[in-house]
Amino acid sequence: MAFRESFDRYVCEGDSIACKIEGFRVTARIVRDDCPDAPDQRQDGFWPSLYINDPGFIGPGNNFRERLAKAQAEAEAVMDAWRKDEWFYCGIVLAIECEGVELDDHTASLWGIEANYPGSDNAYLSDVADELLPEALAAGRTALKRLMASAPAQAAGR
Repeated sequence: MAFRESFDRYVCEGDSIACKIEGFRVTARIVRDDCPDAPDQRQDGFWPSLYINDPGFIGPGNNFRERLAKAQAEAEAVMDAWRKDEWFYCGIVLAIECEGVELDDHTASLWGIEANYPGSDNAYLSDVADELLPEALAAGRTALKRLMASAPAQAAGR
């Protein structure tokens, strides 16, 4: 069970992919994460360190100065790209419908995912959508049962 299409190598807020499974249409869309925290505030060990007890410890071994300089340059490039809005944190949000009727516009989601991260092909965004699919389908089945159970009661009340 998976989406047959994938998110593009470069994505924008609102981009989506969709699939049909078990009579449901499931749409996964990209929603910008509203948490304003910078990458170095979100991730322990974002900045590299030579200190063994620091989360960003680069490890022991030869060429530690060169490895530290390389890791520092990479971290600075990531921060610079984030500040320029070249990449952003997002959520993958799944919606489900049946026969053109939207059952739920937010059946499943995962947040704090990097979109357009430097050097990434965004394949992880599609992987997340696939992983959320069973949860969305279960929510869709539940919503459909609830809707069908209430239909006879509403018809009898008229």
